[in-house]
Amino acid sequence: MIDAVGEESMKNKIITFGELLLRFSKDQHNRLQQGRAFFGDYGGSEANVAVSLATLGDDVEYVTRVPDSPIGRASCMKLREFNVGTQHVLYGGDRMGSYYYEGSAGMRSSKVIYDRAYSSFYYLEPGMIDWRKIFADAAVFHASGIAGAVSKESADATFEALDIADEMGLTLSFDINYRKNLWKYGAEPKATLSKMLSYADVVFADVIEYEYMTDRKVPFPAMSSDYEMPMEVYREWFDEIHARWPRCKKWLMGMRNMISSSRNTLTALLWDDGKLYSTRIYDIQGIVDSMGVGDAFTAGQLHAINAFGNDSQKILDYALAAATLKYSIAGDYNLATDEEIQTLMKG
Repeated sequence: MIDAVGEESMKNKIITFGELLLRFSKDQHNRLQQGRAFFGDYGGSEANVAVSLATLGDDVEYVTRVPDSPIGRASCMKLREFNVGTQHVLYGGDRMGSYYYEGSAGMRSSKVIYDRAYSSFYYLEPGMIDWRKIFADAAVFHASGIAGAVSKESADATFEALDIADEMGLTLSFDINYRKNLWKYGAEPKATLSKMLSYADVVFADVIEYEYMTDRKVPFPAMSSDYEMPMEVYREWFDEIHARWPRCKKWLMGMRNMISSSRNTLTALLWDDGKLYSTRIYDIQGIVDSMGVGDAFTAGQLHAINAFGNDSQKILDYALAAATLKYSIAGDYNLATDEEIQTLMKG
């Protein structure tokens, strides 16, 4: 389990698992069909979490499968630049998964187009990764619903990892990360995600993903930081969620209202073992890049649980401040430091 500061533990490593992707985008808010040049970089939800954690000083290892090619090797070199461990990355297969990102502008939303079919990760199967060796010195395993969406093989490999991590006593962290455009191999998304949730000790999702999993609508229409949250509605909702997946003791919900491409309101809730915590609403203007905000929130929470022990309010405040700072940073990764996050927390 994650230990509070001051408690001795021989195991504090965090393992994250998912598909590492090559990101292609245009500059100056151009649409994908405009201009001649694409700019490439590496990202992906679970890799983003790993980089954020490493930036905050955590011992983190990233596990994936990439092609044994210059592109595959370069992707791991990129992660090592940020002190993310890659010694257990599996090399094999023929191609790197990728996505094309069109940034938002004015009242136009951003757009993501995936190119992940038949990638190295797509063909990842149970038995390929030595999870017992990887988990031997680890405290936390973080995965997401994306790994269950890419292919049947990757879903089976994810369940293998969850089974072994559970057996070995790791804290299981799970981000629902529902991506409807990825579920193409015949599985029923809600049933698969529900099964994954049954393993989790800590769960992350935005309000839309919680709505999808529970068939309940609770919108977040905040147009400014003085919006009054309907806390009793959320309390009842979280109690119902916990009753359905009783293992999980910490439920995190990120909530944002995208007023325009350059202005969002953002807040979050934490249901922690029967108590509901809320935090401030940030009115964020002058957005640089909104990609990876949810991953920054997840990493901030995992770091804060380790740093602040049982102080649930401080944990939530820290996670939201980390996500807020990501809006100011271009690319997938949140490179905000602990000092910057704590400064924002204090107002």
